[in-house]
Amino acid sequence: MLETIRQDIGLTAGEAGFIGTLPLLTFAAVSPQVPRLARRFGVDRMLLVAMVGLVAGIVLRSLPVPGLLWTGTVFLGAAIAVGNVLMPSMTKRDFPDHVGAVTGVYTAVMGIVAAAAAGVAVPLAGVLPGGWRASLGCWAGLALVAIALWSPQLRRRTEPEPVTDRPRAPWRVPLAWEVSAFMALSACGFYTMVAWFPSIVQDTGRSEEYAGWMLFVYQMIGVVMSLVLPLVLRRLPDQRMIAAGGSVLAMAGYLGLLFAPELAPVWALVTGTGAGTLFFLALAFFSLRAADPRSSASLAGMGQAIGYLFAAVGPVAIGALHDATGGWRVPLAVLAGVAAVHTVVGLRAGRDAHVRV
Repeated sequence: MLETIRQDIGLTAGEAGFIGTLPLLTFAAVSPQVPRLARRFGVDRMLLVAMVGLVAGIVLRSLPVPGLLWTGTVFLGAAIAVGNVLMPSMTKRDFPDHVGAVTGVYTAVMGIVAAAAAGVAVPLAGVLPGGWRASLGCWAGLALVAIALWSPQLRRRTEPEPVTDRPRAPWRVPLAWEVSAFMALSACGFYTMVAWFPSIVQDTGRSEEYAGWMLFVYQMIGVVMSLVLPLVLRRLPDQRMIAAGGSVLAMAGYLGLLFAPELAPVWALVTGTGAGTLFFLALAFFSLRAADPRSSASLAGMGQAIGYLFAAVGPVAIGALHDATGGWRVPLAVLAGVAAVHTVVGLRAGRDAHVRV
């Protein structure tokens, strides 16, 4: 919907691009604060607040009032950041023996709903009276359903009294930095390809529609990996080989696009498999590498702050590199180099060790 929004309210190309970057910057700013709030108010209560904030952000963004597009987007980013940080903590608390399976399910659901939302956005804008505003605003209904389903959780569960000690992010723990680096490289690679994969494919002479289908394949294979990987992980003593293997697959996909771009469907599958593996593990590590739920929240707060900051910078940097070199060869070579570093980081972050805050 970005081009439609830009033309309707008169945004410059830079302002329109910043709409996509603003949520990621909000993730980076809000994530470190979430563990402290969760300790004070409780995980379940904060997840409900996140859903209420999500409704507020969706509604504000969709109102025809100058400036509310930006305000609503910040609310959205803050609400999603709370959910991003606390889902691993809740998983560690409620499903300690099924972390991989639960992470796989909610990661797959995120991917499926995101793909569906992207697919129906334009058709809805064409049939709803409010155009793009109604198309984006209707998702407040799904958030209201989430509020209705989650509210009974607050009555059923009595959380322990909030502790008075000050929560600390594990900034001095090497393993926490390794997990954070893994998240940063995973998010950077994923969002960079989401932003530029269609353009890479189109530069080979393919149509915009064909490029869109290649992006769909890239994203949906990641959903499949979120469901398959938990079955594999429970048979392994740690996640080092899976993490390194995902990085190698991503690197193979980048090199394939560099040297044989005409085989885009193959590289969409290969790169999507690697990216799906890495993004699933990045989320799972916040539970798997934490000794307890509170440590999981602190680790997720640190890791997602660092990770989404890189995710915001990656697409911009690769786009600037494309403009400077006049093609995709150098950017793809850089992405392959980043994937090589990712392999080493995965071997460290995937070992059987725990962070305790």
